[in-house]
Amino acid sequence: MFMKNMISPAASLMLALCTTASAQELRPEDINNAPIASAQSERPSSGSPRPDPSIIRLQVLLDRAGSSPGVIDGYDGANVTKAVKAFEAMQGLPVDGTLDQDVLARLSDDAASVGSHVVSDEDARDLVDSIPEDYSMQAKMDHLEYTSVAEKLSERFHMDIDLLRALNPGSSFAVGDTVSVVLPGLAKEGSVERIEVRKRAGQVLAYAGDGSLLTAYPATIGSDETPSPSGIHKVKGVARMPPYVYNPTVNFQQGDNSERLTLPPGPNNPVGSVWIDLTQPTYGIHGTPEPSLIGKAGSHGCVRLTNWDAEELAAMVKPGVAVEFVE
Repeated sequence: MFMKNMISPAASLMLALCTTASAQELRPEDINNAPIASAQSERPSSGSPRPDPSIIRLQVLLDRAGSSPGVIDGYDGANVTKAVKAFEAMQGLPVDGTLDQDVLARLSDDAASVGSHVVSDEDARDLVDSIPEDYSMQAKMDHLEYTSVAEKLSERFHMDIDLLRALNPGSSFAVGDTVSVVLPGLAKEGSVERIEVRKRAGQVLAYAGDGSLLTAYPATIGSDETPSPSGIHKVKGVARMPPYVYNPTVNFQQGDNSERLTLPPGPNNPVGSVWIDLTQPTYGIHGTPEPSLIGKAGSHGCVRLTNWDAEELAAMVKPGVAVEFVE
C-alpha cells in the first residue's frame, strides 16, 4: 500500500488540470443516456485514455444485479467480462460473456446510473491525514480510516476515486457541496450455503441452498510466492473492522519489520473492513485498502475482495458454510 494523499503541489496542479480536461467530456447525462449495447466485452488492446460512459453504465447495472464488476471505473477488462458471465449464469443463459439481446434485455433498467449526493458532516468525520506504508508506523496509529472525503465517497458508491474526481472537476468535496456519484445496487440479501473460490479465474461465487448463484465477485486470490489453499474448508466466523496482526514468521515479510505488530482497524487496514475467517489457519476472505487492484495484483494467500463486496458476502454467511478452492 502506498502513502495516501502525499502529493506535491506541482503534481496536484497537474492532476487537477488533467482531470478538468478529461471531465469536460464526462457528464452525468452522457452516462445515464449511454447505450450499454455499445460496451465492448473485451478490453481494446490500446486501452482508452478516458472512462467510457457505456462501460460505467454497464458496471452500475451489473452491480445492481448482484454480479459485481469490482470497482466502477469506466474501463473494460477481465472484471467486467467475469461479471457479465456470472450474470448470464444467474439468468440461466449461455455463459459466453457476450452482450447479446437476451443479456441486454434482462440487465437494462430505466433508473439513472449517476445521481447527486450532498456531502455531509458524517462524510467528513473520522478521516486521517495519510496512511504510511510501513506497518510499524501504522501500528502506532489509532485507526486506519479514509484519508479524504473523496476516498470515503468513492468506496461508499463503489467507484474508482479517479472516476469520482473526473465527474466532479474542481470540487473540494467540502461539507454542503453537491457532487455527482454513480448509483450502485443495494447490498444483496440472502443465505449463502456454499462458496466457490475460482483461483485461475480470480472470482468468488456464492450459492444459495437450492444451488442457484446468488452473487459473484472479482477477487485477488494468492500469488505464485504465497498461493491460496486448495480443497474444501469452512467459514469459522466473521470479524467486522478487525485489527490486523502482522507476524512475519507466519505470514510474510513487510519491509524491515521482524517483530509481531498489531495494526488498528479501519477500511485502510491491510485486510480492509471485514475478515471472514476460514478453518484453514491464517486464511480468510477479506477486504482491501486498494479496491482498484482487485484481480490485478497478488495477495499473500488469502482471498481479497473490495470492502463493499466483502461486507455484502459477510452479511450472508454463517459458521459452517463450505468454501471450496478450485483451479
